[in-house]
Order: sequence, then structure tokens, then C-alpha cells
Amino acid sequence: MAEDLAALVYRFVRGFPVAERFELSAQMRRAAISVGSNIFEGCGLRSNKALIASLYIAHGSVSELIFQLRLARRNEFGDGGLAVEVSRKLDEIQRSLIRLIRELERKSD
Repeated sequence: MAEDLAALVYRFVRGFPVAERFELSAQMRRAAISVGSNIFEGCGLRSNKALIASLYIAHGSVSELIFQLRLARRNEFGDGGLAVEVSRKLDEIQRSLIRLIRELERKSD
């Protein structure tokens, strides 16, 4: 899921103006990479507490990307169809992360 998101974001930002190549598009790519990276990092750690912390960081990156996508759309950057796909994937990942975090926190209590 997170890997699909990153690939979609990379495709989406290709349609940005050249002036945005090192600004918003770069930040969006970094945030998209951060989602999957933090999930994978958390899975490699030795405790549920550390995993939960990594999942919260991934969730924060999703939130960051939601804002960045809104800003891109407001400025009419990128392909509108891809923006819809990115938005759907963000919603899906956000819901999944929240469910997983809650389940892990419940088990930790």
C-alpha cells in the first residue's frame, strides 16, 4: 500500500511546473517515502511500543502529504485524475494505520 502511494506521488509530481521541482514536489516525494520507510522501520524494531511510535510517524507523514496534495490541487499542479488516486490511497493508508495503531495499543494495555 505505502509503496503504491509513493509510486503514485512520483507520477503525480511529474506534472508539476519546473519551478516546483525542488519545492513542493520534492517535499511530497519525501513525505510519501517517509510513510513506507517508517512502517518498515517499525516492523524491524523489537517492541510494540517502538512499532507504534513508528506508525504514528508514518501517520504524521500521511497527514503532511494530505495537506501538500490539497495545496498542489489549489494551485492546479499535476494531473487531476492522479490527484484523486493519491487522495484515495492516502485515505486507505490513514484508516489502516489508525486501525493498526489502535489494535497494537489495545494489546499493549
